[in-house]
Parts: sequence; structure tokens; C-alpha cells
Amino acid sequence: MTSAPAQPEPLDLALRVRERGWRVSAQRRAVVDVFAGEHVHLTADEILRQARQELPEISRATVYNTLADLVEMGELLVVSAGDGPKRYDPNVARPHHHLICTRCGELRDVIPDGLEVLDLSTAERHGYQLAGFDITFRGLCADCGGSAVDA
Repeated sequence: MTSAPAQPEPLDLALRVRERGWRVSAQRRAVVDVFAGEHVHLTADEILRQARQELPEISRATVYNTLADLVEMGELLVVSAGDGPKRYDPNVARPHHHLICTRCGELRDVIPDGLEVLDLSTAERHGYQLAGFDITFRGLCADCGGSAVDA
């Protein structure tokens, strides 16, 4: 697997929601700020813990409502990675898949070769009108015993 050509980074989540005219209160800002950085795939409880570092009085309901609003707006993806809680992914600007460690649960965005040609034939669609797809690759990360070198 080789890396995809460099693409400009999408605007950060705070700027994207402001551009949509979404009022960014202190509580919403505390949630949105949690999503800074690369490969951010946090659970609602992790988001709540981090948001409380910025705004200790933020409630669980506010965090959950803000996450629901951001998902509905298309600014966060919900990622189900096995038996654990769902996670939230702010990388909505580029089509991508996920790579998860089956031992520690690390979750990363990946853009495999051939992403643009993956499709189903008309017969394989069984009458569905496709809206998209997501793929999760599973294995062991380098820290958990996987190889850091491609074979």
C-alpha cells in the first residue's frame, strides 16, 4: 500500500461549522476543539473528558447533543469499530477507510490504492441506490506486535 498524493488539508472543524453559520457557543467550542489533530477518532466519553478540561461545567447532554448536531450536519462521521463504543471522525473532506488494531483499538484513517475504482456491478447492488461505502482493515499495530515494515 502506498500513500495517496498529498492533498490540501481541509479546514478545521471549528472553521467549517462557522462557515455554515452554526453558532459556536463556549460549550460547542469545547466539543469542537477536541477534534484538533490527525487521526482523531474519539468516543463520546473521551470527548466529554477532554471538553471538561477546557470547560469543567459542560454537561454530558450538551456533548451528546453537539455530537448529534455535527453528525446531522455532515461534519462528523460515526465510526463503529467492532464491539466497542462508536467513535467520531472529523475527516469528512476526503474519502477514506479505517485501520484498527484488534488488540489496543488504535484507529487510523487510510487511503488505499484503488479507492476510486471500488464499485459494485448492477447485479451486486440488488436494486440499492448506493450512497457510499466504508471499509475497516483490521490487524495488529506496530506496538501490539504487528510489523512496521510493509511486506
